[in-house]
This record gives sequence, C-alpha cells and structure tokens, in this order.
Amino acid sequence: MRFRIPLVASATLIIGFAVARATGVVCLGGIVLVIGGLWCAWQWWRSIGIVPALIGVLVYFVAFVLSHPFAKIVGAWPSTIIVAVVAGLVACLIEVVAARKLDH
Repeated sequence: MRFRIPLVASATLIIGFAVARATGVVCLGGIVLVIGGLWCAWQWWRSIGIVPALIGVLVYFVAFVLSHPFAKIVGAWPSTIIVAVVAGLVACLIEVVAARKLDH
C-alpha cells in the first residue's frame, strides 16, 4: 500500500503530542515519535533507499522542531496538525520522486 509510511509519520506526530499532553509525561510522547520515526526510516530504507529515508527522517524531525515555535502563534493542537499534514505531504512527494527514479 503506497503512502502508508507518510500516513504513519503524520499520525505519530499527532499521537506523540496527544500522549504527551494526556499523560503530562513528555518523554512518553517522545517515545511514540522515536518509534514512529524509526519504523518509517526502516520502511523507506527497504523500499526506496537510504538517501530518501534520510531525507524523510529529516523532514519528520524538522516538522517536530518547527511545531514548537509555531504553536506559540496558532496554538498547540493546530500547530501539531498543520505540521503533521505538511510533513505527510512532503513525505508523499519523497516517495513519488524516489519511486520514479527506481522505475527508470
């Protein structure tokens, strides 16, 4: 199923924040993010190669980092959802470009 990796990446950004917010334990949310990020990296590496996997992980990390200052502008939940959607769209683009290169 194509695009499951970007979906997992986006979902873990949202779920990680939800876990941290609901429990009050930021590290638990971080564990969700790390597990999701590692799973995505592994899947990308196996399916489209190491370079797209590293780019995908970088996008995931940057989305997480940018969500914090962005939350000061729009609020925590809107920031989390917006960066998750943007990260997911960029991850889809990475998959499409990498798949096209593999097909040629």
